[in-house]
Amino acid sequence: MVVGKAIHQKRTTINEQQNKMKIDFAKNPDGLVPVIVQDAMTKNVLMLGYMNEEALKKTQETKKVTFYSRSKKRLWTKGEESGNFLNLIDIKVDCDNDTLLVTVNPEGPTCHTGSDTCWGENNTSNFGFLSRLEKVIEKRRTSSDGSKSYVASLFEKGINKIAQKVGEEAVETVIEAKDDNDDLFLYESADLLFHYLVLLQAKGFTLKDIENELQKRHK
Repeated sequence: MVVGKAIHQKRTTINEQQNKMKIDFAKNPDGLVPVIVQDAMTKNVLMLGYMNEEALKKTQETKKVTFYSRSKKRLWTKGEESGNFLNLIDIKVDCDNDTLLVTVNPEGPTCHTGSDTCWGENNTSNFGFLSRLEKVIEKRRTSSDGSKSYVASLFEKGINKIAQKVGEEAVETVIEAKDDNDDLFLYESADLLFHYLVLLQAKGFTLKDIENELQKRHK
């Protein structure tokens, strides 16, 4: 199948890239290099570990991230006891050839404490400024006066008014899309997205829920 062939080619490319990596394991007396583990989807940093050449080789072969345990003095595959494996997606080496960035698809929490990350954070998607904007909208919804806050006034007017506003902004965006003024198109697009975020919260949802729906369709 074409899809299967594409996946095979992608994996082959990743393996070739990993084999070409020049990693300076001799830089430190113990032969170890630090490994930053990052979720491939959320981009959150999950943990820090260490690898020697043998651990890297096993990671590449099994596609399960394997470290060298300085306390146990042996290789250990993350999840070998808990089942919370780190499935390998990609490996990159830094500009000094002595630190690895390993992107993974985690199974369950990463930290031995049961936390998603070793910093006690939830491993959830962050949409940058849009996530910040969602929090501002939530604050306006719950603690602002409609006479002083446009967002609060929309929530006070109810779902019909909010939905109507989204429809109006959608029409204006379509109109600008048919013209050649990029500035006006971006302006109306921003208005549409903003009011859509308001509508999502009015319905009890967030961007994370939309991401989840799109991921289900992608599969």
